[in-house]
Amino acid sequence: MNYSLLLVEILVAVLGLGVLLADLWIPAEHRRKLGYAAAAGLTLIFFVGLSDVTETSYAFTAPGARTGMYVFDSLSVFFKEFFLLAGIIVMLLSVAFSDRFTTGVSEFFSLTLFALLGMLFAASANDFVLMFAALELITITFVVLNSYQRNRAASIEAGVKYLILGALASAIMVFGIALVFGSANTTNFNEIFLAQKQLAGNPVFLAGLAMVLGGLAFKVAAVPFQVWAPDVYQGSPAPATAFLAVGSKAAGFVLLLRVLFGVVPQITAQWNHLLVVIAALTILYGSLCAIPQRSLKRLMGYSSIANAGYLLIGFASVSKAGAAGVLFYLGGYLFTVLATFTVLCVILRHTDSDDISSLAGLGQRSPVLAGVLSLSMVSLAGIPPLAGFFGKFLLLKSIVMLGVRDPAYYCLLAVALLGVVISLYYYFGVIKAVYWGGGAVDLSPIPLDWPVRISLTVCVLGMFWLGVFPDHVVKLSTPAVEVLKPEAPASLHEKGR
Repeated sequence: MNYSLLLVEILVAVLGLGVLLADLWIPAEHRRKLGYAAAAGLTLIFFVGLSDVTETSYAFTAPGARTGMYVFDSLSVFFKEFFLLAGIIVMLLSVAFSDRFTTGVSEFFSLTLFALLGMLFAASANDFVLMFAALELITITFVVLNSYQRNRAASIEAGVKYLILGALASAIMVFGIALVFGSANTTNFNEIFLAQKQLAGNPVFLAGLAMVLGGLAFKVAAVPFQVWAPDVYQGSPAPATAFLAVGSKAAGFVLLLRVLFGVVPQITAQWNHLLVVIAALTILYGSLCAIPQRSLKRLMGYSSIANAGYLLIGFASVSKAGAAGVLFYLGGYLFTVLATFTVLCVILRHTDSDDISSLAGLGQRSPVLAGVLSLSMVSLAGIPPLAGFFGKFLLLKSIVMLGVRDPAYYCLLAVALLGVVISLYYYFGVIKAVYWGGGAVDLSPIPLDWPVRISLTVCVLGMFWLGVFPDHVVKLSTPAVEVLKPEAPASLHEKGR
């Protein structure tokens, strides 16, 4: 057992327990500082905790087994860096939002760290058992985080809905894992990959795999498992919603990459049309349902569904180019969404409303907040030179040439472009409310404390950096997807002869 591979997870677990225990001795008026300590600890782990990947290594290896349940490779390192960066920014958001919690500020910080721990394990899962354990750790912590404002009925409702629907998704997934184990006699990803040719014709295995993918579709809010997202986003505390929108979604996508491209690439190639349909329906559902929304958090919920559809384009392409596009898109999505929720955290402290009409006068009250929120909307809409444009470009590029041999990809491309056009309406509706919304009563300046300033600065720099200089992240994503084994659909090979 090589515990050095688990250094990041061990450090985050110790940090979470340390914050929880420190609460016993620190006076209530100073517990907010534990959030600063947690953010500083995560920053230290981000810079010194991850080592360079020289070769793929495994942990939790059973006697006689060739590989273990835990894998340390370039893909896992990419997502660990992603999750740690998201955790740092969310922790700063939590500090800024902590005055809205009546009790248990330290526990909120600690639970956020434990959710991060589950995401880190998800990035290195090489077995269905570890995958399920990591997802359950994420789900259970978010059930508590989503309902943390016990004095608000909407927060309690968000937690209950996430609990019930999350339990249903977990039940579907664990039953699927049982079917996979019963037909493959193993839950190890590498062992199943070696036996996929024999398993491809086994209906029990295919049914189990479909159930597992259904459970993962819940985590990423893809059709038909998307109905929970708007209600949970609207009711949850803003920092919890931000981490759910970025971290939990990315955890689902890294596991989808592992399973579809790393475990059963041949079966994935046969299911490419199914992935095309799911991606198209997810984009349409999220885009169309976002149009009438007046709650900014609910709007971001439907936006997350539409963005899940765009990310699924990379899976529908069944190629390494598509997988690399998924990684880049998630990087841009991290900075864009966290910038939006940072602004929302500040607004909620002053207006106690996430209605879009409450943004009226923001351009006069705080030009910084108004500018950052506008940049976030522009990036989400996919307009250059921000990160959202290049992310969508890479994903659409991965399917353009496939349409020559399979018209289904042209249909998906048309739906994606239609989704972009529709999104311009509701994203720019937010910008319109910020600068030209009438009826503003309070025009007093909004002060910004330094955690908010740091978060906004990092997010804005990230959006511009990925949009103007995308090469660095593209170069990082290329070796990360080399560990995957996607195969082009057989139908494309046949038509290309």
